Amino acid sequence: MDDLLRLDDQLDADQRLIRDTVRSFVADRVLPHVGDWFEEAVFPARELAPELGSLGLLGMHLEGYGCAGTDAISYGVACRELEAGDSGLRSFVSVQGSLAMFPIWRYGSEEQKQEWLPRMAAGEAIGCFGLTEPDHGSDPANMRTYAKKDGSDWILNGSKMWITNGSIADVAVVWAQTDEGVRGFVVPTSTPGFSAPEIHKKLSLRASITSSLYFDDVRLPATAALPGVTGLKGPLSCLSEARFGIVWGVVGAARACLESAVSYAKTRVQFDKPIGAFQLTQEKLAWMYVGAAQAGLTALHLGELKDAGRLEPRQISFGKLANVRAALDIARQARSILGGNGITLEYPVIRHMNNLESVLTYEGTQEIHTLVLGEALTGLAAYR
Repeated sequence: MDDLLRLDDQLDADQRLIRDTVRSFVADRVLPHVGDWFEEAVFPARELAPELGSLGLLGMHLEGYGCAGTDAISYGVACRELEAGDSGLRSFVSVQGSLAMFPIWRYGSEEQKQEWLPRMAAGEAIGCFGLTEPDHGSDPANMRTYAKKDGSDWILNGSKMWITNGSIADVAVVWAQTDEGVRGFVVPTSTPGFSAPEIHKKLSLRASITSSLYFDDVRLPATAALPGVTGLKGPLSCLSEARFGIVWGVVGAARACLESAVSYAKTRVQFDKPIGAFQLTQEKLAWMYVGAAQAGLTALHLGELKDAGRLEPRQISFGKLANVRAALDIARQARSILGGNGITLEYPVIRHMNNLESVLTYEGTQEIHTLVLGEALTGLAAYR
């Protein structure tokens, strides 16, 4: 399908190489199988992680420690191509790099960085990020997970929920209340008292591993705490990194749905002509393209701001809110164009549509991002 606005003409040679490399990987290793993974609710993370690592995609926007050190737009382009395959694939890479590796890279000790980052960049170790709790999703300031000092050690108790990669992770970056404020802890998942049962019966993000985390008197050495940050600034900065990837990623999901709808409309014949020749179908396709292109423009602009060191969290909220809603609208329109075939896994549309229902909610619900923008416009916080 033509890029009518020539958005990718704005990419430099290295960014185009990353685009083409990731697109080829997704076409060869993911698309032939992802429908089955979705149906069977499996994701071969241990198999794919070293391959993703060899492509330099894990923690790719970080410097040193085996990370590729790419610019923000390159990271965004990679997320776009990964999510054109499946949101679960992009989520795996996003959680590994932006939610698990980033806090160690930004706030960790040199010992923590040396122990974990090279292995995580290579896909030899998998990480997860523990912030959301069963009773505290949008309100992390009131989290109940608590770490208490016992001599020089920490004793961690509590639980987290909706944790991508949780049951397969080698290390969890866990955020907990302490007497000093919210702190982050690097928790090897082999530590006694740690458990991570997988969450089943999902109808969205089925090709992704989602778990709960439980901490029952998990004893950690003093060196497990991230020394570089105290307070919610720590986890919220990680979420900003991951949300930037979402802004780009959903453009890939939208593109996949639009391409499927265009192809179907050109070949599906009703009343003696392709349904793409009917005005109603063309109107749907035209507005779908407008939404996808506008989302792409937003992603590109935010990438330019991030590379210039000028990107603000409220701008990321704008991108996450606008682009996810646009992608979900496009997926729903594509499903209608495909008719009954739109609900089968022979086409990618229903899979993307279901996945985007989760992306709409995680890493900040649309309501929270709406309030972020409302506060930016009025100067008045409306969270409570």
